[in-house]
Amino acid sequence: MIDSNYGCLALSGIQHYLFCQRQWALIHIEQQWQENYLTAAGRVLHARAHDGSCRELRGDLLIVRAMQVGSFRLQIHGECDVVEYHRDPQGIALAHTEGKWLPYPVEYKRGQRKSSNCDRAQLCAQAICLEEMHGCSIPEGALYYGQEAHRELVAFDHELRQLVQDSYAAMHALFIQGINPLAKYSKSCDNCSLYEVCAPKLSGASVSHYLQRDLEDK
Repeated sequence: MIDSNYGCLALSGIQHYLFCQRQWALIHIEQQWQENYLTAAGRVLHARAHDGSCRELRGDLLIVRAMQVGSFRLQIHGECDVVEYHRDPQGIALAHTEGKWLPYPVEYKRGQRKSSNCDRAQLCAQAICLEEMHGCSIPEGALYYGQEAHRELVAFDHELRQLVQDSYAAMHALFIQGINPLAKYSKSCDNCSLYEVCAPKLSGASVSHYLQRDLEDK
């Protein structure tokens, strides 16, 4: 989705885009959304991450939840599930907070670790926003997967940062042109909450071709 006042895309859209460009376009260009048990479970997990005070100090650890972030360079805005600030003499100063702190973004996900970079790119985009806002460098963050109850450490290397930059550039271009890419059916489509809206088996093919393929599958 886009903020018409600033031309900014939703930060979280990069996860949709890298998972499936058509899913991203349906949600962020056509404003389509359907919920299923998977998206509901993810929403509950994020609600738990944001439960309690938005700001909590535990000794040398400051935890900020549901933090609004943005980047003028990438023209994106969004929200971090959790940003941990670790006390460090090499860190940055924070308003109304004594000492120096290093930011460390943590994103919560419902399922388990993925082979693709879609989740890692979303986390890296959060780090880029925080770097721009704080004027600092953030080398690493973490993804917390609810199904595994485990953190995956993510290094924000040059390759991942380039993927983030190139992806948002392509997303901006598609949004401006209003282009919704054709679907490419795979088994992952079956669990998508937008399956009925997307109709991935019909996209780019005639009805007769689809019916023939469906008969062959049986």
